[in-house]
Amino acid sequence: MEPIKVQSEGGLNVTLTIRLLMHGKEVGSIIGKKGETVKKMREDSGARINISEGNCPERIVTITGPTDAIFKAFAMIAYKFEEDIINSMSNSPATSKPPVTLRLVVPASQCGSLIGKGGSKIKEMRESTGAQVQVAGDMLPNSTERAVTISGAPEAIIQCVKQICVVMLESPPKGATIPYRPKPASTPVIFSGGQVRADPLGASTANLSLLLQHQPLPGYTIQGQYAIPHPDQLSKLHQLAMQQTPFNPLGQTTPAFPGLDANNQASTHELTIPNDLIGCIIGRQGTKINEIRQMSGAQIKIANAMEGSSERQITITGTPANISLAQYLINARFRDVAAMWNDPSSMTTS
Repeated sequence: MEPIKVQSEGGLNVTLTIRLLMHGKEVGSIIGKKGETVKKMREDSGARINISEGNCPERIVTITGPTDAIFKAFAMIAYKFEEDIINSMSNSPATSKPPVTLRLVVPASQCGSLIGKGGSKIKEMRESTGAQVQVAGDMLPNSTERAVTISGAPEAIIQCVKQICVVMLESPPKGATIPYRPKPASTPVIFSGGQVRADPLGASTANLSLLLQHQPLPGYTIQGQYAIPHPDQLSKLHQLAMQQTPFNPLGQTTPAFPGLDANNQASTHELTIPNDLIGCIIGRQGTKINEIRQMSGAQIKIANAMEGSSERQITITGTPANISLAQYLINARFRDVAAMWNDPSSMTTS
C-alpha cells in the first residue's frame, strides 16, 4: 500500500493518504454521537476519513484527499482533541494544559528522510513549527511501518503535518510496504485439527498451510520470474515468524514452547551470493541486513570474503517461517536494486 500518490504531473493536484494510529477513546471522540462528528469532518474538509474495524485497543484512521482537504481534516481532529483536553481539565485539579498528540503511521523506508542527516530535518521541523516530533526506532509489529508522534498546540501540529507531507512526497517509499494492522484483544489460532481458539501464543509453523488455505486470496502472485507471497499472506507469514523463537539457546534441543510442533525448532538454510551483489543486501552500515533480520526474526550471518572466490555464503537460522520470510526479503531487495538500475532516475543512495 502506497501512503502517497501523485495524481498529476508537476504535483499540482496531489492526493495524499495519511494513516493515524489512535486509541479507542480517541476514535470515539472522532466518531461522535451516532457518527455525527466524523460525518461533519468529512463534509467540511472534503477528505475521506475511514476508521478500521475490529475490537482492537488501537485503530487506524485513514485520511485521503487533495492536500487542502487533508490539512483541514487534520486541523479539525487536532482542535477536537484540544477540546477534549480542556473538557477533561474542568474535572481535574491539573493547571497546566497537556499538548495535543497525534501518531502518524509512516513506512520505515521514508523515516530516514523525515529524520534527515544527523537529525537535521527533524530538528528543523521542531524549530520552525514549535511541535515536538518523535520517530519510533522500532517498526510496528508485523509491519514495515513506524509511528511518528507529533505533540503541541493544534496550530503547531498542522504546520508540522504539512512539512511531513512535503518530505514524504519528495521521498516516496522504497519497495513494498507491509501496513500495520492493530491486533484484536486476543488472536484466534487455527490448530491442525481445525479447532479455533483465542491464544496469544500463536499457531505452530507446521500449520502455516492450514492458515493460508482458509483465505479467499491466492497465497502467491507471479511478478516476472518471481513467485512472491500475496501482501496479505506475507503479513500472516511475518506474524507467524514473529511469534516463534528465532533459534534455541545453545545446548537446548527441545522447542522453546512445549507442545508446539517439532518443525518449530530452529533449522539452517544457506544461500550463495555473488560478491558484487552482497553490498545491496548489507546496505549502508548494515541497515538493510538489519531490517531483514528484524522483520523476519531470523539470525542471518554473512561469511567473510574468501580469497579467490567470487561468492559469499549467507547462513539463515530460525524456524521455517523465519527462514521463508528472510529469503523472500532478500529476493525482494534484489528486485528493488534491479528496478533502480533499469530506471536510473529512481536511483537513490541506500
